[in-house]
Amino acid sequence: MSHPHPELPLPPELPAGGLRIVALGGLGEVGRNMAVLEYDGRLLVIDCGVLFPEDHQPGVDLILPDFEYIADRMDDIEAVVLTHGHEDHIGAVPYLLRRRRDIPIYGSQLTLAFIEAKLKEHRIKPVTRVVAENDTVRVGAFGLEFVAVNHSIPDALAVAVTTGAGTVLHTGDFKMDQLPLDGRVTDLRAFARLGEQGVDLFMVDSTNAEVPGFVTHEVEIGPVLDSVFAQAEKRIVVASFSSHVHRVQQVLNAAHAHGRKVAFAGRSMIRNMGIAAELGYLDVPPGILVDLKRTGDVPDDELVYMCTGSQGEPMAALSRMANGDHRVEIGHGDTVILASSLIPGNENSVFRVINGLTRLGARVVHSGNAKVHVSGHASAGELLYCYNILKPKNVMPVHGEVRHLVANAALAVKTGVPADRVVLAEDGVVVDLVDGRASVVGAVPCGYVFVDGSSVGAVTENELKDRRVLSEEGFVSVFAVVDSATGKVLAGPQILARGMAEDDAVFEEIQPDVVKALEDAIAGGATDTHQLQQVMRRVIGQWVNRRLRRRPMIVPVVVEA
Repeated sequence: MSHPHPELPLPPELPAGGLRIVALGGLGEVGRNMAVLEYDGRLLVIDCGVLFPEDHQPGVDLILPDFEYIADRMDDIEAVVLTHGHEDHIGAVPYLLRRRRDIPIYGSQLTLAFIEAKLKEHRIKPVTRVVAENDTVRVGAFGLEFVAVNHSIPDALAVAVTTGAGTVLHTGDFKMDQLPLDGRVTDLRAFARLGEQGVDLFMVDSTNAEVPGFVTHEVEIGPVLDSVFAQAEKRIVVASFSSHVHRVQQVLNAAHAHGRKVAFAGRSMIRNMGIAAELGYLDVPPGILVDLKRTGDVPDDELVYMCTGSQGEPMAALSRMANGDHRVEIGHGDTVILASSLIPGNENSVFRVINGLTRLGARVVHSGNAKVHVSGHASAGELLYCYNILKPKNVMPVHGEVRHLVANAALAVKTGVPADRVVLAEDGVVVDLVDGRASVVGAVPCGYVFVDGSSVGAVTENELKDRRVLSEEGFVSVFAVVDSATGKVLAGPQILARGMAEDDAVFEEIQPDVVKALEDAIAGGATDTHQLQQVMRRVIGQWVNRRLRRRPMIVPVVVEA
């Protein structure tokens, strides 16, 4: 585990009557959102999501919040509250429930349907409690009130948590679209009422805090999609998040208007849209859907594929199409629409997919050249409204990289929140709300937990460093047999390189130096094979660095005869 703030001490014991907040993910990054609230010895978890790996984390499937802080307090958890059904807020729930399966999970109908389907794949049957906007429930030491908020997925909720220390309002992800597709606006009347009652700590989404003004309305995407569909010559492929029900609805509407059939591609897309349709969140025109296996019977100019992979995920449907590794073969005349914005850190992956699709002859439409997506997060203008409506006593920006958190903090100060009552924290930083004031009191170890295949937490930064070296610098193995009695090298050194442009013959130049170094080391009293291996590693490493300008992984093997 890493400690992101070594300058901060471990936190003291929580004062009686105080509320403690510790983010185990989501502060300083866009993803793996998870906050732990503690009051009177009991814990409440808000969201439990995953972060998707970047290029410098090869082989990693997912990144989880660090549960170590609560590992020995699982029985103290009253509940997990899920604000909405996006992966960066629910994706790590299965890994938390592996530690205690009967933790009650509170969320809206659609959110719980998504997490139940996910948990079924992990063979976990959860204890769920469906809540909706305006509901109030008591969960142990915590009073919960749920507030409707608008986001890029239906059924999103903010949650107001009331304890003896005060009221915390956590927005989850939200925006203030006044013309949402489902007619469900962010409930500013509830915000105003909570403000009148007193919000002691406002934990607010920061993702778009740097963006001035207001987010474009979702309804403005429909005409753009309609125009792209009208111009498309052959097949249309639309990539979006597998949980973006509103965007899929707009694609279905455009396809229906232009006489096209729609095939879902990608396991999560098929699963989530099936759930959304069954629960009534997705209106599917009769006869419009076609099974992916039957698309060969549909003319190219009457077909739309709705798939995953808008963030360039390597194993998602769109990336595989771009690599020619999918049953859908992209060709000239096809149109591909990336109906999402770029999540920070995914830029290179997305551009790689766009280039691959363009190379295959497709016309690629994305947020950089057409208005095919609007953000699900409140921009600066919307956040200012929230601050002025709520008049919170303390503010803690959440959900975003450091630059987003800082920009959000500046907005709070502009509206009159005292600067010393705006708490900037990152993952692992401990914030206590005591006597109406929120302040940083310490930090706990809080690192990345990597999921790599079936292993969870086994891969460390050292392993990732080795993988990066292998991918970027190559691999050299050195084998030698020595006679420890005479100090002579009996065989080798045999040097083999992989992932390097140079032929193995280039290493003949250094072989005499390796032999001499080994014999000198043995003559100097070195008899342990580990010591001799380090001698070989040092000689080869210095030569390769000087001669070939590379720093490969070197694996030396010395065998005594």
